[in-house]
Amino acid sequence: MLVRDFKREFYDVVQHQRVLVLVAFDVDSLCGCKILQYLFQCDQVLYTIVPVTDLQELEKAFLENAEGIKHVVLINCGATVDIVDLLQPEDHVRFYICDSHRPVDVHNFYNAVQVKLLMREDELSTIPTYDELFRDDSEDSGNESEDSDTGYKKKKFDEESIIRRQEKRRWSENRVKVLFDYTKFTSYGTSAALVMFDLAWKLSKDTNTLLWLAIVGVTDQYIHFKTPRDKYMEDILTLQSHVSRHNQRGGDNENTLSINSLKISFEEELNFPLYRHWTLMDTICHSMPIACKLRLWSLKGQKRLHEFLAEMGLPLNQCRQQFGAMDANLRSEVKGKIQEFMSKYGLDIQDVILPSFSLHYGYKSQLCATDYVLSSIAVLESGDKSRSSTDNFLEACDILQKGCTDKMEAGLSAAKLQLRSIYTQVQSFLEMHQIISAGPFLYVFVQEGTADSSYFAHPQCSIRLARFALQAHCAVSRNKRAQSLPLVLGAPLRQEEGTSLVVGIPPLDTDDERKNFFGKAFEQAAEATNTTAKFNNFDSYIIEMKSEDKSKFFDALISILQ
Repeated sequence: MLVRDFKREFYDVVQHQRVLVLVAFDVDSLCGCKILQYLFQCDQVLYTIVPVTDLQELEKAFLENAEGIKHVVLINCGATVDIVDLLQPEDHVRFYICDSHRPVDVHNFYNAVQVKLLMREDELSTIPTYDELFRDDSEDSGNESEDSDTGYKKKKFDEESIIRRQEKRRWSENRVKVLFDYTKFTSYGTSAALVMFDLAWKLSKDTNTLLWLAIVGVTDQYIHFKTPRDKYMEDILTLQSHVSRHNQRGGDNENTLSINSLKISFEEELNFPLYRHWTLMDTICHSMPIACKLRLWSLKGQKRLHEFLAEMGLPLNQCRQQFGAMDANLRSEVKGKIQEFMSKYGLDIQDVILPSFSLHYGYKSQLCATDYVLSSIAVLESGDKSRSSTDNFLEACDILQKGCTDKMEAGLSAAKLQLRSIYTQVQSFLEMHQIISAGPFLYVFVQEGTADSSYFAHPQCSIRLARFALQAHCAVSRNKRAQSLPLVLGAPLRQEEGTSLVVGIPPLDTDDERKNFFGKAFEQAAEATNTTAKFNNFDSYIIEMKSEDKSKFFDALISILQ
């Protein structure tokens, strides 16, 4: 059931109870969790937070922590499956789902007792009507009468019962069609962090710190290609009004001395990853749109980059040192110079400028929202096998903690390594011509034993690698259909078990919608070939399968998508 009044139907209900909070493994979920945690701490609500990476862990976490729990909050997990059927809870347990994954399972939407959806009503308008999905079959039982001789019930095979059976068959066929049309594409709604911030605002407990968490959550969705630019801009404008309001009243209720003050400002940021903490040369090379349009993985592309920098009047020795150490005059002119000469090198304004927000905390260096997203996800999806997923979760929480400089520096270093690995892998794909057309889609595999392959055993990093590979392939391909072809990427997951992670992303020409059809396609291909694929991820277009089953799985996928 959809919750329309978050305060009355959700927060007031759980305020004096013990709450279990299950949180998915992405930055938006982390931000939403920290906002809710702050609200609970304000009102002394008892809570337990458990991070979960997939549906199996979700089930395990609930079983281990369900004792004495009546209220469970799920952040970015649980909306796309029948949560009551999956977890088999006691009748008194209530689930509050704040999840940006779409489509929402119809049983969650129409369960008026145990499931409460913390979502925006306008984003659930495509759900089929109740009568299309559920039917009362009590009338059919009325077509039976008891035989006086045998005592057994028998059907009245009259004309009326035949018509009713035909109607039921037509209704069943229509239900299958309606459900398929509803679930064939996966997409994303409003960021969980933004929904939680909206709750904090309505409770009059919003602060600049919570506002920054909402900004990071929205930015995470955009960076990982979950929402189109129009939706991102819509959310940014909403957040900008809150930023203006907080700046007018002096930000948080903190000491206004500059050493303690936290201020958020709206800026047109350079769309270069971590540029304030890297060299200009490195950040340009690892910027996906510029790297692809200038083909920076080739010698010719590097030459064009040097020409571009020379035309802007930026010496190479300046571009090869930390951005913060560049000559102050040159540093201040970088954004304007790039905008002045970008069209000559085939770059659009969206390639080099990203409307976003920056955080200023005391005398410390300025940080933008993308810095927080990239450093947090690099820590969340760390390849260090000596650390547990819970360790990574807690360290990522520290990065989002105000004034935690050491953790942020470590996160930025990890993010640079992750970006280098993605760029190097894409360069290898192109040089070895590993991106292959299968007809209706492209596919590529990260080879076992590849250096840094451990990075790509994680969903968010694999999605960014797949997107970079697709964009780079379209930049060099002579095939005019390349822009309309989706990409399937496989990467080694657990080599000792012989499993692979498979990710499917939509074509570039559907960027205005960001709808993904691979969830249903993977499901049909696995069913057709009896492949032991695990649909365990919260995103249906990310699956785990045996490496030996790849060939027959892809053959089935080709026939389905043709």
